[in-house]
Amino acid sequence: MLQLEIPSLDEKILSSYAIWLCLTCETCVTRCPKDVNLPEIMDYLRSESVRQGKVNPKAKDILAFHNAFLDSIKATGRLYEVGLIAGYKMRTMHLLQDVDSAPTLYFNGKLKLFPHMIKNREAISRMFSKAKDWQEGQK
Repeated sequence: MLQLEIPSLDEKILSSYAIWLCLTCETCVTRCPKDVNLPEIMDYLRSESVRQGKVNPKAKDILAFHNAFLDSIKATGRLYEVGLIAGYKMRTMHLLQDVDSAPTLYFNGKLKLFPHMIKNREAISRMFSKAKDWQEGQK
């Protein structure tokens, strides 16, 4: 659909649910005989979908997870699982979903109550700021 360069198809692509299902595992890239970087294309399409306000309603939980993940990285410099979970649950209001697995994860050392803060979080903040400035320059 992208190769046809038909504006009505572009609209259909940006509002599709399919672009949100790619996990960016890069398996397709390693197997593609033409070296097409599909995950990079999917990232671009998702970014444009958000920028243009055309996110498929079925993708709202995926986008909520993505934003909670980025917020966790921005705040601590690395992934803080409890913060990720809290951010996701507040965005989606799936407050009790999977709550029964939390004690097991905690007692197995998979969930830490407090985040590990990296040194020089200002550098992370600058990276996020530069990415935002770059994205705004693309509009």
